[in-house]
Amino acid sequence: MNEVAGKGSKWKEKPPPERAWKARAGRSRNAAISEQDRAAGGRHRRMVCLGDGRFARASVELKVLPNTRRIRAYLRWSDRGRSPARYLGQVDHDTRTANLAEAWRRAWAKGLLREEPAPDGSWASSPAVRTSMRGNRGRDTKPEIRLRSLLHNAGLRYRVSVRPIPQLRRSADVVFPRLRIAVFVDGCYWHGCPKHYRPAVKRNEEFWTTKIEGNRRRDADTNRLLSEAGWTIIRAWEHEDPEVVAARVIALVRARTMGNEPPPASQAEALL
Repeated sequence: MNEVAGKGSKWKEKPPPERAWKARAGRSRNAAISEQDRAAGGRHRRMVCLGDGRFARASVELKVLPNTRRIRAYLRWSDRGRSPARYLGQVDHDTRTANLAEAWRRAWAKGLLREEPAPDGSWASSPAVRTSMRGNRGRDTKPEIRLRSLLHNAGLRYRVSVRPIPQLRRSADVVFPRLRIAVFVDGCYWHGCPKHYRPAVKRNEEFWTTKIEGNRRRDADTNRLLSEAGWTIIRAWEHEDPEVVAARVIALVRARTMGNEPPPASQAEALL
């Protein structure tokens, strides 16, 4: 793609379409941040080194200058009240997404960017792993939200992310206190799913293996403690179909409500 002004533009008779460069009107700040993160290949790949150990997170701006038919890309960041910018060249893809990605590639090729350094004491072996860890929520994951929606639509009422036993520091994702039913939706990585768990990194392999095994032991201990206290436990993996999981929960809640099945005193139900 030619970056020289006046050459290489694919729009010779009319200006570039807005979809190729203009951001969607009314989008939220979080949406704008996510767009830049995706185009750059991750938030950790958006850093400009300012010197003296300082870094700033950059963004790409696409502009169509007046009286031109070319989309120009700029890398911008903030530094102590100033807003420096570097021209990255012209881009001419048909979508804003592709043009942003092209601009980020050029910024890396020009040596303008660095990966975000790991903070002291970080467990992550790389910026990419650290970003992935940050993205793994402890609650309100998509499978949890979908399950709760299905249960609510079925007329069930419950509590979310509370301790079945207040003095025990173990929270369940969905809890029916009166019926003593606790539902856990376990993430495949953090809880060591036998179908999908794979070590995420080569480095620190021993550390992560020990951590995941510790999580598994904690889950088993939680099952035991709640069962001994008279709770029924349903555990589901995040990869399971939420409708299938919801059907299990609904069946148990309705049976318990109708008195067809007394709460078990010493065993967990559907331990997966």
